[in-house]
Amino acid sequence: MDFTFSDEQEELRRAVRGWLGRHATPGHLRAMEDDPVGITDDLWADLVALGWTSLLVPDAQGGGGGGLVDIVPVLEEIGRVPLPGPFSSSAVLATIAATRLGLDDRLASLAEGAGRGTVALDEQGHGDPVDRIRTRAVRRSGRWYLSGLKPVVPDGHSADWCLVPARTQAGIQTFVIDAPAGELVPSWDPFRRLARLDLDDRPAEPVGPDGDHTAAWRRIADDAAVAVCAELIGSMERANELAVEYAKVRVQFDRPIATFQVIKHKAVDMLHAIELTRVGTHYAAWTSDTEDGRRAEAVAMAMGFASESANEVCAESIQIHGGVGFTWDCDAHLFYRRAKQDDLLLGSGGWHRAKLADQVLSPA
Repeated sequence: MDFTFSDEQEELRRAVRGWLGRHATPGHLRAMEDDPVGITDDLWADLVALGWTSLLVPDAQGGGGGGLVDIVPVLEEIGRVPLPGPFSSSAVLATIAATRLGLDDRLASLAEGAGRGTVALDEQGHGDPVDRIRTRAVRRSGRWYLSGLKPVVPDGHSADWCLVPARTQAGIQTFVIDAPAGELVPSWDPFRRLARLDLDDRPAEPVGPDGDHTAAWRRIADDAAVAVCAELIGSMERANELAVEYAKVRVQFDRPIATFQVIKHKAVDMLHAIELTRVGTHYAAWTSDTEDGRRAEAVAMAMGFASESANEVCAESIQIHGGVGFTWDCDAHLFYRRAKQDDLLLGSGGWHRAKLADQVLSPA
């Protein structure tokens, strides 16, 4: 199987890296660390003009008609920065959900960048994020009301609208809340804004097809997990590069520490983890785009391995930096914090590994 990207996809990667190098500078990142949105209006307008926000939107709704394989190079480059702001929550997560649920009007708005969306899926507890849904929807006097807690909503404080899966008598159905205005809460990752959405008889509008949406939300969670893995590849790559660059210039006992065998072993192990994560993620993205029968296994394999490997690689980067790696002035902590936060999204890596084991070992 050919795991290389097309010339067009590699050209997109180069364009994304070039733009990020000019605009997502260390100075900009530091300035955005305490910004509630994480991106300026001008930079968001640039992302829209470059077509990034429309990559996953189908052609019929004014988008680029791309699949997960097409967005992977963009997400890898974003993970290398790491880019703050609502790109992942709106142009990826909300777009994947709106596409799977057939929300054409929302898709057109997402492509144009006119309205930013997000998804409130994760709830308290552990394990399958869809099985964990406890939010209830009830209908009274012709209107729907939601009750429950969504503690981890990406950009739920600044999004223009939010898709909320909730339980009804017909199973899990989907509702939209305009201007969710969640409460911004602290997170491991300073550039991944998370909000708490406390739904206490909150009015909402039902969207999507008739019937139970459980299968649709399982697929949304799987595709979103692949997107998270793609970002982690970029974070791992940059953490590794920072460690290798530092090891070449840090002198101890009159020798660069890069010449020490223990440092070489660490660097090799880090590279090994990165390359295996890359192959697994690219394969999972391909299985989703082609509706391959091994898709569910590929996603569980990718997320189960990527979340663990990212934590190890980014932690080792800090170790190679030594004492300076534990300071805020060294960027190594940014990638470690992203890895830690991502391991808590859409089911932990441990749950994905258990899910894979069930799929492989259970009788057909």
